[in-house]
Amino acid sequence: MTAEPAEETYRNPVLNADWSDPDVVCVGDDFYLTASSFGRAPGLPLLHSRDLVNWTLVGHALERLEPAAEFASPRHDRGVWAPSLRHHDERFWIFWGDPDQGIFQINAPAVRGPWTRPHLVKEGKGLIDPCPLWDEESGEAYLVHAWARSRAGVKNWLTGHRMHPDGTSLMDEGKVIVDGDRIPGWFTLEGPKLHRHDGWFWILAPAGGVETGWQGAFRSRGFFGPYEEKVVLEQGDTDVNGPHQGGWVRTPSGEDWFLHFQQRGAYGRVVHLQPMRWDGADGWPVLGDHGTPVVVHRRPALPPQQAARPATDDDFPGGRFGRQWQWTANPQAGWATQHSGDGLRLACVRSAGAHDLRTVPNVLTQRLPGTPVAVEVDLRLHSEEPGARAGLAVLGDAYGWIGLQRGADESVHLVHRFAEPVADRERDAGPPCPAPEGRARLRIEIGAGARCRFSYDVGAGPRASGPVFAATPWRWVGALLGLFALAPAGSGHAGAATFAHFRITP
Repeated sequence: MTAEPAEETYRNPVLNADWSDPDVVCVGDDFYLTASSFGRAPGLPLLHSRDLVNWTLVGHALERLEPAAEFASPRHDRGVWAPSLRHHDERFWIFWGDPDQGIFQINAPAVRGPWTRPHLVKEGKGLIDPCPLWDEESGEAYLVHAWARSRAGVKNWLTGHRMHPDGTSLMDEGKVIVDGDRIPGWFTLEGPKLHRHDGWFWILAPAGGVETGWQGAFRSRGFFGPYEEKVVLEQGDTDVNGPHQGGWVRTPSGEDWFLHFQQRGAYGRVVHLQPMRWDGADGWPVLGDHGTPVVVHRRPALPPQQAARPATDDDFPGGRFGRQWQWTANPQAGWATQHSGDGLRLACVRSAGAHDLRTVPNVLTQRLPGTPVAVEVDLRLHSEEPGARAGLAVLGDAYGWIGLQRGADESVHLVHRFAEPVADRERDAGPPCPAPEGRARLRIEIGAGARCRFSYDVGAGPRASGPVFAATPWRWVGALLGLFALAPAGSGHAGAATFAHFRITP
């Protein structure tokens, strides 16, 4: 499509980081979005926009994952999968699937809470991607979900239930309402979003796999089917692989838009905004540019907003960290200490897994930006414990970090380490060097292809360290930036580390 003047257009992706499996709702003049958070805490991020293009992070709906003991250690690709966000009966509702436990639900009178504790609506293995519908025409309530073969032994099905209107329980055993195995060429049908429109029940759902698939639409006059299907968004000759699951939203003026994700390797699942309309001839939705994703497009007809994006920088006032940070497991008291000054004070938590950051729960993380950036932070190590360490990491199936470590000879050294995907222990990526004042300015330049160059300054000027490290994703999760402080297993307090002036710049 022909690009319009910049002030009248937007460019995809509108959220250029790993906001996986997005769903969106409009309430009044406000738009809210949530996304998968897997095993990180707090979970279920809540984003706000007034124009569908500029988004800010306003909080999280899930303080801790439950049952808490299951998430006391990292479970990077488990936990909260593919939530659905809805507004019904003056309340916000989020349903999600935990592939190992079942379908959960929480709700709140306002997006900032207070949110209820997770309620298990349907127990079982492999139940994923649930979406509720309260049918205003009939007063009935419904739920649809998909299946994970890794737990249930089946996939490519969408199962429907009648649901109690209070959202607490299901009223039948469920029925397969769309069998993807019966549709020629369709496979890995998942991520359903359920709607009522123009007298039809609609299910918008992707198929064909995260990196190579398409967006489908299904419609039926009755909830339990039969449904007819149509491909409504596919890659075509664009660079937008997938394009994968997302949510339809209607603006107050009656425009329709669709937010979906694109898998981008170490950057995770970035979010695109597609125009959407309903074909007057056959009644099917038309997404993007006649069924292929747009890169640049006219902005939604909404009041103009100032440019905004979810926060990344942090000065940690009073020792508090911003909403953009999540732990790699349910947090414990004492990991971070509030105080009267600025700077994040992390305790050097004793851990038998200090040699492998992927196993450590007390890593404070945020998403890797989807564009080339430089990440910097000041670090000071306040520990006398031999082996105590703290640093800045790029964390994924493989990881690299740079930071400070107290040696057996009581000196502090700048160290740079990495671990391969199959390794159970990290190795030096460069020779250690003295950090006589126990402080350093750490820097990672992340270029095209998420290729990372590490450097540091311990008082003698910037120095490069080690070879280029290519960031990698987890199984379903993009790479993460992380701050940590650790000490070898043992007893007693092991000191702390202070991080300050965290910055991400182009």
